[in-house]
Amino acid sequence: MEELAPGLRRWTAHHPDWDEQVASAAVETEDGLVVIDPLAPPPELEADHVLLTVYWHARSTPQLGRARVWAPARSATPLRNRGIEVTDAVRGGDALPGGIEAIQTARAAELVFRLPRQRAVVVGDVLLGAGAKPHATRDPLRLCPEGWLGKRTHDDLRASLRPLLDVPPELVLVSHGEPVLRGARRALERALAPHGER
Repeated sequence: MEELAPGLRRWTAHHPDWDEQVASAAVETEDGLVVIDPLAPPPELEADHVLLTVYWHARSTPQLGRARVWAPARSATPLRNRGIEVTDAVRGGDALPGGIEAIQTARAAELVFRLPRQRAVVVGDVLLGAGAKPHATRDPLRLCPEGWLGKRTHDDLRASLRPLLDVPPELVLVSHGEPVLRGARRALERALAPHGER
């Protein structure tokens, strides 16, 4: 587990379906410990809240005991079908523990979380980091494959993520690939630039 900013830690664990390391995060807040998209959390973690970016990132949520589970409203039913009770269904703009902000993406069932105190953004699948499957590249950040968006397009995704630039982050923590720990604003601007303007 690596501390990236005061109160913000990240760890990786092997995901058998992806056959690669994927990341999870934990942030200390005045409302308790918030864990985001947990996979194989360290045993000493005692989460008060679990935030899920999207339903298939429930991962090890059941191991976190009595923590409140916050997930996108459109992910609540799929999570219930997997035996995970969502205590708080969330939409973009809703208030979250510790002042964390939820931003709706072009994927109806997926949110991105902004951590204002750490000037960080935590992303599930809509942005991928360097080295992430599929089609691994050296780009620090790239949009997920357009096929993952259903009827939406990359232009729709770019538009939904542009509010992230209103308060440019210093860190972008992705679930898949390497986090962006330097030059986050520039990397995000490049990823969100219209095709051909990168």
